[in-house]
Amino acid sequence: MSYTNLLYHIVIRTKRSERTITTQYERDLYAYIYAIVKSYKCVLYRINGMPDHVHLLVSITPSLALSDFMRVLKTSTSKMLKMHKDKFPMFDGWGAEYFACTLSESLKETVRQYIMNQKEHHKQINTRDEIIKLCNEFGITYNEKYI
Repeated sequence: MSYTNLLYHIVIRTKRSERTITTQYERDLYAYIYAIVKSYKCVLYRINGMPDHVHLLVSITPSLALSDFMRVLKTSTSKMLKMHKDKFPMFDGWGAEYFACTLSESLKETVRQYIMNQKEHHKQINTRDEIIKLCNEFGITYNEKYI
């Protein structure tokens, strides 16, 4: 038996960072994401976001590559959102890139609180600057073209 704790902070943004996730129905999207996470035997500790992006704090099983998890997550949720044009009329897909970093257990509660307070947090910082800040904090090289 292997003993692992693969904890990730993940951010996905909508195509062109358009504000297409309606606050009225965002919980429908979050419930759908929760079901995907659970179906892959992963653990979702927190999810929240804004009309143009979603944050997840998730533990991914070691048998599942992060890139495979992200492909399934983005593809499945994109199909669901497009099927529900009545709730998400402007959704046109996810951006090609995503942010993901691993976390130590000691940062779990801090990141959980950070994700929980997204609405308040974004009164002070826009999505682009938030992604740049996260990349800088975690030493991730990024291309401004995709942010």
